[in-house]
Amino acid sequence: MKFRKVSAAVAVVLTVGLAASACGKNDDDKASGGSGGGKKITIGIKFDQPGLGQKLPSGKFAGFDVDVATYVAKALGYKTNQIVWKEAKSADRETMLERGDVDFIAASYSITDEREAKVDFAGPYLLAHQDILVRSDEKEINDPKDLNSKRLCSVTGSTSAQNIKKELAPKAQLQEYGGYSECLTGLENKAVDALTTDDSILAGYAAQKEFQGKFKLAGFKMTNENYGIGVKKGSDLKDKINDALKKMVDDKSWDKAVQDNFGPANYKNEPAPAIGDVKK
Repeated sequence: MKFRKVSAAVAVVLTVGLAASACGKNDDDKASGGSGGGKKITIGIKFDQPGLGQKLPSGKFAGFDVDVATYVAKALGYKTNQIVWKEAKSADRETMLERGDVDFIAASYSITDEREAKVDFAGPYLLAHQDILVRSDEKEINDPKDLNSKRLCSVTGSTSAQNIKKELAPKAQLQEYGGYSECLTGLENKAVDALTTDDSILAGYAAQKEFQGKFKLAGFKMTNENYGIGVKKGSDLKDKINDALKKMVDDKSWDKAVQDNFGPANYKNEPAPAIGDVKK
């Protein structure tokens, strides 16, 4: 009887101990409301955008968005090895935030009224513009209207090329490819005359070693794209991330990140935007 009582007592203690341990692990692994107290912070980025967010063959991650997100994470109290990178495809970003799959997203994420109805944004941290990329020896395309009768490339489903056809150059010959890399190959081989999307994305591709000196941005600035850091609606992370972004600009880390990622493309970036200053 005594053995049974002692065994039962031990079982109760072990059960309580395991339960407490499990709860502690869950609490530690979460971002603790953005306080930096957790062991890990999960950040959504693009994996396939050179210069912005790219997963390298080595397994490491590089790009302007990655540098910004890393700076923010460190300001929140996390070390580099405590960051978990998660791919955030354009169509999945709001859902990932709503479900809590990530703590925040920095993935060429333009702030729009439609998106702000679903998630909150810190920033903006970059003002990009829709532009075109042409071959470095291109002399005929000096204005968006010059794209009339030219072969204009963009990825399937993109609104960028449609914007140009609808508003600026209705006679442009739209050619849609599966990815930007295919458009770049077509541009290099003269199968197309121009590639259009955000200038930051174009600069990221043009800055890659294999493309340096082959292409140039036209500098048309056809739309404003305010890149923000997305967080779950109502999250207290928004204010903390804004504080980190201000610090990044003040200590010149923002300028360094721009130069490191876009410099080889001679990207004429806008100055760092003021927090909350969304250009329509």
